[in-house]
Amino acid sequence: MGDRPPAASPDLIYGLHDRPPFLEACLVGLQHVLAVFVGIVTPPLIVSQALGLELRDASYIVGMSLFISGVATFVQTRRIGPVGSGLLSVQGTSFSFLAPVIAVATGVLGASEDPRAALAVVFGVCFAGAFVEIGLSGALTHARRVVTPLVSGIVVTLIGLTLVRVGAETLCGGPAARDDGSFASLQNLGLGGLVMLVIVALNRTPSRFLRMSSIALGLAAGCVVSLVLGLVDLGQLSQVSPFSVPVPFRYGLGFSWSALLPVAFIYVITMVETVGDLTATSSVSGEPIEGEVYLRRIQGGVLGDGVNSLLAAVFNTFPNTTFSQNNGVIQLTGVASRHVGIFISVSLVLLGLFPIVGGLLQVMPPAVLGGATLIMFGTVAATGIRIIATQTLDRRAVTILAVSLSTGLGVTFVPEVSEHLPPVLASLFGSGIATGGLVALGMNLLLPRTTPDR
Repeated sequence: MGDRPPAASPDLIYGLHDRPPFLEACLVGLQHVLAVFVGIVTPPLIVSQALGLELRDASYIVGMSLFISGVATFVQTRRIGPVGSGLLSVQGTSFSFLAPVIAVATGVLGASEDPRAALAVVFGVCFAGAFVEIGLSGALTHARRVVTPLVSGIVVTLIGLTLVRVGAETLCGGPAARDDGSFASLQNLGLGGLVMLVIVALNRTPSRFLRMSSIALGLAAGCVVSLVLGLVDLGQLSQVSPFSVPVPFRYGLGFSWSALLPVAFIYVITMVETVGDLTATSSVSGEPIEGEVYLRRIQGGVLGDGVNSLLAAVFNTFPNTTFSQNNGVIQLTGVASRHVGIFISVSLVLLGLFPIVGGLLQVMPPAVLGGATLIMFGTVAATGIRIIATQTLDRRAVTILAVSLSTGLGVTFVPEVSEHLPPVLASLFGSGIATGGLVALGMNLLLPRTTPDR
């Protein structure tokens, strides 16, 4: 990985191979952790609630999600042999697997009434399915005609646009606020708006330090105001276990052939999303998004996704994938150095081993986090648009762009569109990112490239 970028981005303070000073690297690493923490712990929390797991099992699985995310991030950023992209790419628990995982788990639970047996089958199926992505990674070097910057740009744009909805809902207070009637209250909107204002203001200052710390300082401002208003309940921390020990196959290892197919399909979709995420990371890092270096990084990153998901199943948690919100952190801080990855990795591992530390972040009001994530998701969409703009938008490209975005966003805005499909297809096309990405891939492969304009 000794390749240098062809041209340094004027927006970057530290490029991919630069080594920031220790304190600056720690500060930027902290902002990446803050950006992904909720995203990592939310899927295991949802699955735990769906299965009615006891608190100790739920907290253990959440802790292992953080632990494996730290290990996986280290593998991705350091690139161990052929495994990993070598970019500042942060891994976390994938939301894409939620629907099939819950379906598999509840099916087993209905037959055995044993949540631990359900977990064993889930982890066994996820373990086997990981080999699908591992195998597909070897074919990426032969996919130049399919995985083009146009396709990747569309996927990145869809990732950002579909996540904006998540960010907006979080800013309004999230599911808990819907339940208690405070959703989109002036208090939540004010907290989220304050965080956004601080981040934007600091990001536009000439101070390098303030720019790199804009997200952390924005979140800190929101937390301080929340404490003053009495919105932070530190008493919840008494329910968090003080320490977690990683135990391979703690719940055993089961398997179900009927459950493997939908999970395997999601691994294919995850591969497409990972290609988009890594393309965005390359772009915001001032690195190439075409050519041999780019393809080698993409192949290593997808292989890393598969290997890390394999590790996740071994250590009792759910498949991992690259996180897109960290591209927003890179763009906002101007730091793309992969050496920051070690600080992110260590932080996530410690959070996993000491859940009480992570609990401090969990008591943060959702509106505070929503103010930051809304901006970061928006920058991801902007990055996708920037990638698309590097291509010649002829009639063929505009057709692919229009159909892919409309189908992807259509599924996002009207999720009921897939409710009458067979279960396998419903899982496959239940995600706007997956739908738009597959449409872009298919059209790019099938539409003639030399149709004359009239």
